Amino acid sequence: MCSVRGRYDNEINEVQQDLLVLCNRSILSFEVSFTVFIEKDLIKAQEIIDKDVDINRLEEAINDRVIKLITRQQPVATDLRRLIVLLKAANDMERIGDYAVNIAKETLHIGNSRFITSVELLEDMYFKTTLMLRQIVDAFVEENITKAKEVAELDDQIDEMYGDMIQHLMKLSAVTPENISQITYLSFICRYIERCADHATNIAEHLLYLKKGQHIDLNN
Repeated sequence: MCSVRGRYDNEINEVQQDLLVLCNRSILSFEVSFTVFIEKDLIKAQEIIDKDVDINRLEEAINDRVIKLITRQQPVATDLRRLIVLLKAANDMERIGDYAVNIAKETLHIGNSRFITSVELLEDMYFKTTLMLRQIVDAFVEENITKAKEVAELDDQIDEMYGDMIQHLMKLSAVTPENISQITYLSFICRYIERCADHATNIAEHLLYLKKGQHIDLNN
């Protein structure tokens, strides 16, 4: 009986390690995509798009392993919550990889054109979002709900910056309609960054569900 439980625990640990690999790859893709955007590195932008398949396959592999564990072991209580949380966290991280791809695509749309406005606020959003992503992974590994709540609190700051940037871009579109294409691309990038912060908050909520057995909305 102990050996069965031991194998089961080992399998869950392996899935958790796969999730950490997924986290690191997705966050790195997000970080690189923004650097590529700032530097207008169109070659690397295309590389980000091409490599997204690796992130997708890793998430699919995690899903397959978790589903097999649920089917074979029929876990209950905390064990079942842990597997569900692993599935949800993997999905959130895969979505962050998707947003990195989206940023790269908008970078290709902008091309070598100069920025029509300051992107300083976007940079601030990016740095704070990256901090959230790195810290939520640490909180998840440590299963530290205090850290998770602290990460989620940063999301309000991201939302405020997002609102400010969108308002600025809307005003800019009114006075320089000839720049509407780039304004649209910048608006999309702003939204993608904000959504990455939302996914960090989602993972914080997943961790609270794991530890407390309750669904808690940290976006309010």
